[in-house]
Amino acid sequence: MAVALLPILLLSAVQTQSAFQRESEDRRHDLVLAAERSAATAKARLDSATVLLEVLRPEALGLYCAPRLRALVTDLDGYDALYRFSPTGRVACASTSVQGDVTVRNESWFARIQGGEPVVLTRAPDGLATEPSLLAAVRSERPLGAFDGVLVAVIPLSALQPDVSDRALPEGTQVALTDASGAILTATDADAFRTGEPDGLTGWVERARQGAFDFRARDSSGRNRLYAGAALAGRDVYVLLSTPDPGLLSWAQLNPTGTLLLPLAAWLMAFLAVMIFTERIVIRWLDYLERVASIYAKGRFTVRPVQAENAPAEIRVLARTLDEMAEAIGERDHELTKSLAEKDALMREIHHRVKNNLQIISSLLSMQQRALTDPAARAAIGDTRQRISALALIYRTLYQSEDIREADLADFLRELTGQLIAGESGRGPVVSSEVSADSLIIDPDRLAPLALWAVEAISNAQKHAFAERGGSLKVRFRVLEDRCVLEVEDDGPGAGAAALVDGVGGTLMTAFARQLRGTLDFDTPEQGGMIARLTFPKPGPPPSSPHAAA
Repeated sequence: MAVALLPILLLSAVQTQSAFQRESEDRRHDLVLAAERSAATAKARLDSATVLLEVLRPEALGLYCAPRLRALVTDLDGYDALYRFSPTGRVACASTSVQGDVTVRNESWFARIQGGEPVVLTRAPDGLATEPSLLAAVRSERPLGAFDGVLVAVIPLSALQPDVSDRALPEGTQVALTDASGAILTATDADAFRTGEPDGLTGWVERARQGAFDFRARDSSGRNRLYAGAALAGRDVYVLLSTPDPGLLSWAQLNPTGTLLLPLAAWLMAFLAVMIFTERIVIRWLDYLERVASIYAKGRFTVRPVQAENAPAEIRVLARTLDEMAEAIGERDHELTKSLAEKDALMREIHHRVKNNLQIISSLLSMQQRALTDPAARAAIGDTRQRISALALIYRTLYQSEDIREADLADFLRELTGQLIAGESGRGPVVSSEVSADSLIIDPDRLAPLALWAVEAISNAQKHAFAERGGSLKVRFRVLEDRCVLEVEDDGPGAGAAALVDGVGGTLMTAFARQLRGTLDFDTPEQGGMIARLTFPKPGPPPSSPHAAA
């Protein structure tokens, strides 16, 4: 959201930077115009000095040359001295007293005048001025054009220096006058015209001769400054203005309220408005629907999003869709639960009827057993009846359990052992039993071979260990990490192990062990008796059982 609203700040920054660039351009333009104005003002002063010297012909001065020159310097402002030099470069007369024999014959400006230049402007030698000044020299000629000396006006640089207090100039503007080489003649602040480069500001004079122009440079303190220069008089004197150059980020300092604070405040207000709007209109309703959906995920479809009736239209549509989905899931769950209940009832009824049929078969076999006189036949019928009773017990355990798809092996072993011992208790000596079993939830496919194996092991103990003597029977079932162990131990003479292995019971026990992917072995303890042991891999809970999910 903050990124989405960021264009507000970017647009403000772009507009402010554009305004700053326009202001910087105006600043540069103003500085160039100021340089031109300063040059024009100083040039007008120099032109007036040139006109004055043109008027002061040698014949006009006459015998009263020096007094007239002194009078002119006194009456006119901006002149330090006036001189009349002979063709040989010596002082003919002056407005001020001259000490010694002063000659300018070797001066370059005099040579230029002597060579034919009508006017020369240059820096005044120290012997002709009492302060830094500019020298304006005009050639004087005889009627036939012969060189007849020079008229010189000495003008203080302070009189030519532009006024930096002009309000049209940028704040902090400094001004200087330079010669043709770019050397500073005078300046309001010399530090503003000193740079870190060895050559200083040289090189700009050539361009200034073509007209006023501006450039940028760093002063001696490393600060960026904007310079504007213009020719003041021909190719001899130039005016140079300097002002601090605003940096790229100075726009933020020119108007911090308008450039930073107001756009930032607008961005914050827009951000808060969007946050409050989305929180009140969207986020809180989405949180509400999320809580309702989490309740549905836990299986509670009776809760309805009734509070969403006060929400916006889009949220109401989403809540209505969620409500319809919950209602549809509730109806489907109800139908599935009803169907499962009917299926469960049918399966229990089937198991009950199978158990009843097996009991009927067991009763018929019992009647047939009593009618037989052959002991071997009676024993075979008895073994078969016990196996059928074990299967009937499986079906009774299933339809009486909470889930018809599984049973607890520990409870089943206790009931099976008790049933087998009780079935033979009235026909022989007393046999005591002890069952120690760990709990294991198992499906009917594995319960049947386990039950039949236990029937064979207990029946063999009753035949060979407890016949005509009684004894003690121990049934142990242990659940280990990756395997299970079922043991049936008797305290008989222990002489029937070989017979068990070779007999029908041993064959059936081996077959049931293989069906469980287990192993069968017999062991004779030191204290006597025999142990029949079944070891098989630990089975997992049925896939559709709640124990499997756990």
